[in-house]
Amino acid sequence: MTRLVLASASPARRSVLRAAGIEPIVRVSDVDEDAVAAALPADTGPREVVVELARAKARAVASTLADDAPDPDLVVVGCDSMLLIDGALQGKPHTPEVALARWQAMAGHFADLVTGHCVLRVRDGVVTTEAIDCSATTVHFGKPDPAELDAYIATGEPLQVAGAFTLDGLGGWFVDRIDGDPSSVVGIGLPLLRRLLQEVGVGVAQLWADRT
Repeated sequence: MTRLVLASASPARRSVLRAAGIEPIVRVSDVDEDAVAAALPADTGPREVVVELARAKARAVASTLADDAPDPDLVVVGCDSMLLIDGALQGKPHTPEVALARWQAMAGHFADLVTGHCVLRVRDGVVTTEAIDCSATTVHFGKPDPAELDAYIATGEPLQVAGAFTLDGLGGWFVDRIDGDPSSVVGIGLPLLRRLLQEVGVGVAQLWADRT
């Protein structure tokens, strides 16, 4: 059976896959995202940035599988999400001050959550095929009052997620609606992933855990 390796520490991405019938093998890359982004040409577009970050993560994990791969036939999936607002990409805020500033700017407005995906087919530790693409979903933000916003930031949740919000957690209270794929906003777009898996020769049903 083909197994899926998730090149991410994100519990949200893992939860999306598990709910969709896949029990991923989790391997976390040591990619320096800031360094990868900084090395790209200055005219690199937002979609290309997140795709290159996803590719770097997938390739970093794939390079470690020759020694400890538990299965001879694997697909490695790397993802990277950022919020595109006012023409600028916003990643994880990391600090309460940055998270507050971002929410003050985006409350009552909308922005695109772009997620790069990279799928690598790995056979006996060797990458044989690659498929890449990006999804984009428009997120319409509500207007949390100051007390709500302070309380949300104090939870720490928005500090380590792209765009300083979640759809599937506490941040969902402050998202009025989305136009697009909800799983992509969580961090891994199932419709796009299915297509990329097909491009590397894997049907999604091959990856489903035993449902009996």
